[in-house]
Amino acid sequence: MNIVLFDQPEVWADMLPLTYTRPLADIRVGIDTIAGKWQASLPGDYSFLPAEDYLLEKYPCAVANDDEDALFIAGHILPDAALTEAVGRLQPGQQLCASDSTVIARRGTPDGETLIWDNEYKAIQRPYNIFMLAGYGIASDFARITAGRKSAPLSATNTVVGDPSLVFIEEGAKVECAIINVTGGPVYVGANAEIMEGSLLRGPVALCEHAVVNMGARIYGATVVGPYCKVGGEINNVVFLGYSNKAHDGYLGNAVIGQWCNLGAGCVASNLKNNYTPVKLWSYPARRFVPTGLQFCGLIMADHSKAGINTMFNTGTVIGVGVNIHQAGFPRAFVASFSDGGSSSGFTDVPLASFLDTAARVMARRGVELTEADSRMFAKIKAAAEQYK
Repeated sequence: MNIVLFDQPEVWADMLPLTYTRPLADIRVGIDTIAGKWQASLPGDYSFLPAEDYLLEKYPCAVANDDEDALFIAGHILPDAALTEAVGRLQPGQQLCASDSTVIARRGTPDGETLIWDNEYKAIQRPYNIFMLAGYGIASDFARITAGRKSAPLSATNTVVGDPSLVFIEEGAKVECAIINVTGGPVYVGANAEIMEGSLLRGPVALCEHAVVNMGARIYGATVVGPYCKVGGEINNVVFLGYSNKAHDGYLGNAVIGQWCNLGAGCVASNLKNNYTPVKLWSYPARRFVPTGLQFCGLIMADHSKAGINTMFNTGTVIGVGVNIHQAGFPRAFVASFSDGGSSSGFTDVPLASFLDTAARVMARRGVELTEADSRMFAKIKAAAEQYK
């Protein structure tokens, strides 16, 4: 069956700036992306239907929007066993909606019966939902990925606090002289990942393939270190989507870091206001800071953004795509995409050609090519971002 993970435009907009470079289902919530979770739960030929046309070149849709045989699933909704079964039973013309009328899934054009899903379900609707759902995502992915499988052996140099069966090591991973506490949740170490000596991990924690935890790191759950990321210092409830570095000392908590980002040595980010009041976060659709209802909410950083050494971020800071932050002091709590500067001199525009040159060099270090499709995508993002400067 052809299965299409479609974006609901209003949710995609609420998830900016993280969704500038991807559809909703390509966001990592736990060990897997949402798309990966659905693919593991409901077999089929998957493609995406992004909210914006400029993403179609990188995320093409394999079927027409009115294909009667295709199954369309909202890309911001996470599957569970009961929901997957209900979605998989849909017949042509039927759709499945939540009690608040949110379309969860449809089979072809919805011209027949509308089924109501009264049960709870998990979904991302604002950027902070990613770190809030990280523990759930890690636990559910861990149960599915490790079911019926045997972990690679864990070296005797390590100390495990809690049930050793809640530590799973994929082949090729290296873990030495670490203390791993799984009393609060599992710890998953992906293929060819590495946890260096002296590291302290308190689950739930997931290291995806080729991720690295540097010596002496302190990682609290729920934290996801995406593929090819390198992390160090003190980290608490952070999701790194992939290919990003926070390799040195400094605190980061209740945060989401996109792909190809770098936080320099000594970077710190607040996740709690001094007066303990709820945090406000920049909303792209509202064009203002809106309440989150959260007491703990840290840094949201989109793809290809960088912060120089000793950068400090205030609580609930949102950084767009392709931002370069440096200079002493706190930058403002919202920095538009393709901006360069800091608190003392303000920000100037990052020319597209300069950004693409840097991005190509950064990606080449990991053996990944910046394609013409990438360049066209970033040109569209830059044009869209001008309205926020």
